[in-house]
Amino acid sequence: MTKQLQPGFAGGVLIALLGAICFSTKAVFVKLAYRDTAVDAISLLALRMIFSLPFFIVSAAFSSSRQNNVRFTGKQWLAVAAIGCLGYYVSSLLDFLGLQYVSAGIERLILFVYPTLVLLMSAIIFKVKIKPIQWLALLITYAGLFAAFISEADIQSVHNKSFLLGSLLIFICAFTYAAYIVGSGRLIPMVGAAKFNSYAMSFASIGVLLHFFITSDVSLFHFSAQVYVYGLLMAVLSTVIPSYLVVEGIKRIGSDNAAIVGSIGPVSTILMAYFFLQETVSWLQIIGTVLILAGVLLVGKQRN
Repeated sequence: MTKQLQPGFAGGVLIALLGAICFSTKAVFVKLAYRDTAVDAISLLALRMIFSLPFFIVSAAFSSSRQNNVRFTGKQWLAVAAIGCLGYYVSSLLDFLGLQYVSAGIERLILFVYPTLVLLMSAIIFKVKIKPIQWLALLITYAGLFAAFISEADIQSVHNKSFLLGSLLIFICAFTYAAYIVGSGRLIPMVGAAKFNSYAMSFASIGVLLHFFITSDVSLFHFSAQVYVYGLLMAVLSTVIPSYLVVEGIKRIGSDNAAIVGSIGPVSTILMAYFFLQETVSWLQIIGTVLILAGVLLVGKQRN
């Protein structure tokens, strides 16, 4: 007899899938905002966090009011603040800046190598041994990234001289996000996933807003209505909703299965960029995408 999926597991797969697709809309909204309005990267990121912050504050307060709540220690407060700012302040800032120069498709492909960076960080920091098949997975992943990158570079070089700068910013974003994953992996078992997410995102939002008010001389109240629509959509559809969907998906089906489901992200972004941004998709980029997905999934499978 064929083993059927349990309803809870099937629901968890659907939740994780929706979370991954929602996350993948962020790059498309950013590129639409850059195309349709005169907003700058810092202002757009600030608007995203202004609209997101109330949701995370309410969720953080709710998590802390529950009977089974475990209070943070002083070191945990500092760790949650630092890791949250690294993952969703520094990484988001680099991402928004990089998206000024690269397509949404190549941005998602570069970002999606972060599991390989997590593997390398774990090996260097925590002395986790990398297996031979994991080295093969790394080789496959970066071969795919090279193929996709070369394809995009040929298209962009004629029109966009800052393509390499944008790609570098996105890669550093992937590096800082990998550091966030490594750090959060140590904290979440101690403080709980939903509570960690709420407080980490709250600290990141505050960090972004402080950065904006210190460095920018632009008012957040002079933009066209379209800018605020994109900011709200990014906050709700690309930030708040997926952050909790992914956490719930991990809770129901486990981090290894959630990672496999999450591999839909780059494909989803490329398809949306094709339809909404009219970004071109070459055969070399498709081959690169397949190689990256294969390498990342192999890394995830071997690490669990």
